[in-house]
Amino acid sequence: MPHKLLLCALTSTLLSGLSTFSTAGTSTPPEIARPNIVWLVTEDNSKHYLKLYDHQGASMPAVEELAEDGLVFTNAFSNSPVCSTARTTLATGLYTTTTGTMNHRGYTKAELPDGLPPFSELLRRAGYYTSNNVKTDYNFSRTEEWWDELSNQAHWRGRAEGQPFFHMQTFGITHEGKLHFKPAALENSPTTHAPEDIELAPIYPDTPLFRYTHARTLDNHLKADRMIAGVLEQLKQDGELENTFIFYFGDHGGVLPGSKGYVYERGLSVPLVIRIPENFKHLVGKGLEQEGTRVNGLVSFIDFAPTALQLASIEIPDAYPGKAFLSANASLEQLNLRDEAYGQADRFDEKSDLVRSLRKGNLKYIRNYQPYYPDGLENFYRYKQEAYKEWRALFHAGELNAQQAAFFKPKQSEALYDLEVDPYETNNLAQHPDYQPQLLAMRAQLRAHQVTYPDLGFIPESHLVQTEIESSLYAYGRTHSAHIQELIDIADLQLLPFEQAMPKLKAALEQDDANKVYRALVSATSFGKQAAVFTTKARELLVKSNSIQVQSRAMEFLTLVANDNPITTFNALYGNAKHDMEKVELLNIAALLKEQRGFIFEQPSDLNILPPVKGTPSAKVDTWLYNRWQYITQQ
Repeated sequence: MPHKLLLCALTSTLLSGLSTFSTAGTSTPPEIARPNIVWLVTEDNSKHYLKLYDHQGASMPAVEELAEDGLVFTNAFSNSPVCSTARTTLATGLYTTTTGTMNHRGYTKAELPDGLPPFSELLRRAGYYTSNNVKTDYNFSRTEEWWDELSNQAHWRGRAEGQPFFHMQTFGITHEGKLHFKPAALENSPTTHAPEDIELAPIYPDTPLFRYTHARTLDNHLKADRMIAGVLEQLKQDGELENTFIFYFGDHGGVLPGSKGYVYERGLSVPLVIRIPENFKHLVGKGLEQEGTRVNGLVSFIDFAPTALQLASIEIPDAYPGKAFLSANASLEQLNLRDEAYGQADRFDEKSDLVRSLRKGNLKYIRNYQPYYPDGLENFYRYKQEAYKEWRALFHAGELNAQQAAFFKPKQSEALYDLEVDPYETNNLAQHPDYQPQLLAMRAQLRAHQVTYPDLGFIPESHLVQTEIESSLYAYGRTHSAHIQELIDIADLQLLPFEQAMPKLKAALEQDDANKVYRALVSATSFGKQAAVFTTKARELLVKSNSIQVQSRAMEFLTLVANDNPITTFNALYGNAKHDMEKVELLNIAALLKEQRGFIFEQPSDLNILPPVKGTPSAKVDTWLYNRWQYITQQ
């Protein structure tokens, strides 16, 4: 066996760490060799951009070579369609909805549960050298101390002789920001992939700009592949290729409009290719050791941490909801039986929605808890992309067909798609009589999931960040699980005929619990004009409630259902807001009311909203506030 596979004796510090750590057990004895693990991650990358998965995808020779020597997963998913939340799941092995990290770039960094550090730290405590080049983008605190090396120079070569390593490297060339080009680029910056050969998804208008945008992101994949090839060459030079499990994947779904930030397949599906090293084929089950194998079973990011620990022979924490998908006891046949994956979407920068999803085999269930919010609601960073701007402009001009225009219209509370015949999720089968058994089964399964893993997304973020937490939001969610279930019960009143929902909504609106009243207002608003019977109650809540969250939703209800003019009320509420996240939430409602009812808001003369100053502690929130005010006050 190669010399570099032999583990040197652990230092006394490492041994001390192992002796005091109780959540995960120690690894196998140090004299038994353990594999290296390398994660190569391209940003904003749906599987649809690779020729491995799609006939018009980019050819990526380095990735395709990995595939020839290993496994191609045809159904791999992020659990969230945006960077920080997706990466937080990868790092922690926990659903972000349970740790309070479900919002992209949280107002504050959350504390992780006691005894559950990132899995890279579990590897480190068990003797692995851990390096990250360079991106973390996590929604939890204490990022740097969890790695042996974290920088744009981080490399496994910093390890001790013979020490196994876990290395993560991220390639930003495919990121959304790389598509923030000027319109003149169509003429001045030709692409390698011919735009005229692109077959656009039916949700997009067939325009030169959309074709060029698609071609340009395919070009970026060619650049990413060359970077990946460089890392693989370093493994070969070090003699570590056959000692290393190499994972190549995207950090969530794609970068084209309507992908990143949304729980559709194009936002959650990722490429996943894993090379099985010759010296460690015994660590995978029957059929998975064969080169060039396609795996059809569903896996998601919640499964990645336990898989890495399993390969490293480290005990997997009981708290992990995911399951390892590579082990000596799991065959290809067993892996192909895995058939479910969960997704979530909450706040992305200044834009908020509340959406959950369940993929079960070839069926996709989506639960929209704020169905009157269109997917295309203004989000400053999204609309820096020229194709996004064109899409919205064509919608306002009335030049889109029904499939293309749906992105800018209110949704249904439930959606069900048969992906085998409808891969772009355009035909909602939720009301189809032939699919009612599947719909009810998947609705129940999602609810059971939310019972098992309390979903903090049902508590308004502005309320949550102002709540005194003794330890972690993870512990808070478990302590308040019954309360969260009551909030979901109120949210699910949307699924009833209004006549059945009305008495329960009336009772919920009379509660002393502001979170219940808040959720009842959202559910009532989803019924539209049918809910006009609650207009008097909404006016009362707007005046008498002590909760600005409730008042904000009452204003929203009265505008959408009772046709009130919200401008004066909005300015009064904004002036009374005591926390920045209350302002962010109010502005999200204002953006909706502008788009859905045409209101142009007026910035009060005494309200001085200045452009954000980079590098200041408040720059993140100042950016959200500034961009929103710019939007809602423009004609």
